Amino acid sequence: MADKLTLTLDTGNGAGGDVVIKLRPDLAPGHVARITELANEGFYNGVKFHRVIPGFMAQGGCPNGTGTGGSDKPDLQAEFNAQPHVRGVCSMARTSYPHSANSQFFICFDDATFLDQQYTVWGEVESGMEHVDALPKGEPPASPGMIVKATVS
Repeated sequence: MADKLTLTLDTGNGAGGDVVIKLRPDLAPGHVARITELANEGFYNGVKFHRVIPGFMAQGGCPNGTGTGGSDKPDLQAEFNAQPHVRGVCSMARTSYPHSANSQFFICFDDATFLDQQYTVWGEVESGMEHVDALPKGEPPASPGMIVKATVS
């Protein structure tokens, strides 16, 4: 296994580009394994960023594009950690039940430390944050940005 795993989200050739995320199995091994598994299966390819709130975060990973779905895999046990929710941090979305994360995730636009130790941080953007910043805004956006392809290397 490589010393450093990364998840690359291709957000398209138009307004988008590659968002490279350093995966953090040291913080959340189960979540990193799930994201890796889903990316390798092509689950995230073509999935929309369905909830993009300026100054807060961009959320994707729902196969329905609505925030109501997940993968057919079982929900994950929470792996809350001390990593703060700051700009560029990637964390798992969930319902009000702590152990309900499945495939949806979000990338913080700005500090959101009120989420600390309540959501599982699993990565951080290393490059391409400008492409996250450029995603169409809205809940849902009128014309949502999407993950054209997700790859782990």
